[in-house]
Amino acid sequence: MFTGIIEETGTVKKIIGHQTSGFIEIKAKKVLEGTNIGDSIAVNGVCLTVTKLQGDSFVADVMAETLRKTNLGSLPIGASVNLERAMAANGRFGGHIVSGHIDGTGTIQALEPEGNAVWVTIQAPASILHLIVNKGSIAIDGISLTVAYVDDSVFKVSIIPHTGEETTLLKSRPGDVVNLENDVVGKYVEKLLLPYSGNPSTESTPASAASGGITMDFLREHGF
Repeated sequence: MFTGIIEETGTVKKIIGHQTSGFIEIKAKKVLEGTNIGDSIAVNGVCLTVTKLQGDSFVADVMAETLRKTNLGSLPIGASVNLERAMAANGRFGGHIVSGHIDGTGTIQALEPEGNAVWVTIQAPASILHLIVNKGSIAIDGISLTVAYVDDSVFKVSIIPHTGEETTLLKSRPGDVVNLENDVVGKYVEKLLLPYSGNPSTESTPASAASGGITMDFLREHGF
């Protein structure tokens, strides 16, 4: 598990990607401290397992699903990436629950300064937008951020100077692709409520809900 609080930015030294698999080598410093083979490091929000440590860098395998769902496969050599080690049990929970499992990608539409902050507008698919809540949390390239605006085509976050300096987000340009992970709480709530949606494809649909979702009779029957 991660928190979305970026520890440092690293540099892509090598990336070999095929349609079925690949690997990535990242130059880093802080995240290598105390890191062992088999440990997890989030790279632009993608949870990767360290397979090799060599001096000032680490290597991780990248599976086909990761190449399909994230921006890792399109990163050029020398690109900066956000890095975070898995959360220590005695660490501070400074961001929100981030699993490192990317839900999809979005495209940066605009970066607009306002006072000491910068508004970042990101276009995203409906499958991601419907789980975004205004003032809720989202991870963008692994960065834990608060949603300040959302509609049916885009969402916006406001970036303070510290976040801008410590991460890659404000170095991006309109048209750049970013990794997105929805708040895991929202995903679990949606899954748990699915049996009551009247969706006949749900195997575990309770008999009282299968005919059309939650009704007043159903609520009374269950003590509400």
